[in-house]
Amino acid sequence: MLCFVLLAGCANVPLESQPQVVPGERQGQSSGDVVPEPPPGIDPLSLVRAFVGATLKPGQNNAAARAYLDEQGRAGWRPSRSLTIIQDTFGTVYDTNPPPDPNTQVVNVRGVDIGSLDQNSAFVPDHSPAMLQVKVRKQANGQWRIVDPPPDLYATESDFSENYTPVPVSFYSESSNTFVPDRRYVVAKPQSGLPGRVMDLLVSGPSTSLAGAVKNLLGEPIEIDTNVKSLDDGTLVVPLTGLTGVPDDIRNLIAAQIVLSLQYVTSARIRILADGAPLVPNHPDWRLNELPAYGASLSIGQELLGLMTVGGRVRSLGDGAPVPGPAGNGGYDVVSAAQSIDGKRLAVVERADGGVRLRIGDLGHDLALTTLGGSSLTRPTWRPATGEVWTVVDELTVCRMVLDPNGHWTALQVNATDLTQQGGVTELRFSRDGARVAAVIKGELWVASVVVNGDSVSLREPRHLQQHELEDVVDVDWVAQDGLVAVTKSPSQPVVRVTVDGQRMDAFNSSNLTPTVHGVTAAPSRPIVVADANGLWTASVLGEVWRPQSHTMKDADPFYPG
Repeated sequence: MLCFVLLAGCANVPLESQPQVVPGERQGQSSGDVVPEPPPGIDPLSLVRAFVGATLKPGQNNAAARAYLDEQGRAGWRPSRSLTIIQDTFGTVYDTNPPPDPNTQVVNVRGVDIGSLDQNSAFVPDHSPAMLQVKVRKQANGQWRIVDPPPDLYATESDFSENYTPVPVSFYSESSNTFVPDRRYVVAKPQSGLPGRVMDLLVSGPSTSLAGAVKNLLGEPIEIDTNVKSLDDGTLVVPLTGLTGVPDDIRNLIAAQIVLSLQYVTSARIRILADGAPLVPNHPDWRLNELPAYGASLSIGQELLGLMTVGGRVRSLGDGAPVPGPAGNGGYDVVSAAQSIDGKRLAVVERADGGVRLRIGDLGHDLALTTLGGSSLTRPTWRPATGEVWTVVDELTVCRMVLDPNGHWTALQVNATDLTQQGGVTELRFSRDGARVAAVIKGELWVASVVVNGDSVSLREPRHLQQHELEDVVDVDWVAQDGLVAVTKSPSQPVVRVTVDGQRMDAFNSSNLTPTVHGVTAAPSRPIVVADANGLWTASVLGEVWRPQSHTMKDADPFYPG
């Protein structure tokens, strides 16, 4: 069994919201909770296992876990507001060097740390062996109790999933004029307190993984005035303060941010107040369907059915025909390609002079040869709302191609050291909102945020997703703003869906697929298309059997605009 080490300094997550908003509700408890004592005669190993299992049970001030401590520990234990998550299967064994006192034992908890919740209630993936030592002592009444409780809380994956619910909290992206989901986790019960706990997260700002990539519209001096509450008619009231002087356009964005975030925890009408008056004049109450279509320009038009590269040419997924111009008629020896969101432009990587080089231009016409080339270029990806094309040169240099006022494509380097120091990048793909990129590095799946500072662009906070379970990744695309589809060389799980934070991974049905699956494309409200050894296959949901794509071709690589 792997050793399991829990360090007092690990980043973990709050179990309570800010007390001024929903005091005492994080764990769904009341001060009058009655917590039973451990079973009489419980042995030290079982005592420590039960202590771990009680971490997330309802009870004021971790009362259920506190019941396993001695009297001094119950009175003095002040665990940090953090949570480390371990695999369900873990062991408790006696330490090989027991204390000389027969009435004292040291129990080692051994298992695997799969991640933690940081101080923003965001999941931070991990997979490391660890060990925690817990000292227990026989009390005067003959019962064993913990006398040296750990400074941090930790719980099993199943207990975490049972007690926490994921909520995509929304933050605004100025560069793409849309809202970006920031996946966070809140205590699920009591359900009536969920809106208040989500509002806590909104006011506290984006998680570390998105810091700098999005804007916090509810930052200081804005705060929640009093508790978020429901009226007798079901209306949910969100009372804010600190908005004096905030213009109407920002007030509308704040309303949208709140409604988009609360849609996952309430279906009620939402009344948003600023110092007692409607946040937006003449619009006190809000529902989801009243919001403008933020990010509509980032969506793929229904008439754009996608393309594929096959045999050095670009063809349509809609009818299999070659696209007009040199990209389709064999004028270029195309390795990979990407179509702009509006469908009007095409970027292709072509073989030439023993290497590859990049061309960009209007679809159906000659494509301008850029200065970018090398031994390898990743398949191009269009940065949403900017017209930029990104690719990785020789797996190490992330470049963005920008169209200057004279109509020439200029190569600018991206500050991507945080990402590229993890290894060679073989795939890079923008999320549909432009706030993140997904990358394949040494067969591993990574996600990083896109941070703009003046004229410079950086890739920050790289996160390795499902580092133990997901290997031999060959391609990736975004099926949603906070969800990815990756394909691997694995015959048992060739296609998987992964949350953007890596907290969850689900395998698609592998029926009909012939290894090796080597390509994938996905987009919201579009079927997923994968390429295997025999051709193209489509499916829309987990568990669905893959169906042959209407115009499948062997060795084709599919791609939707973006």
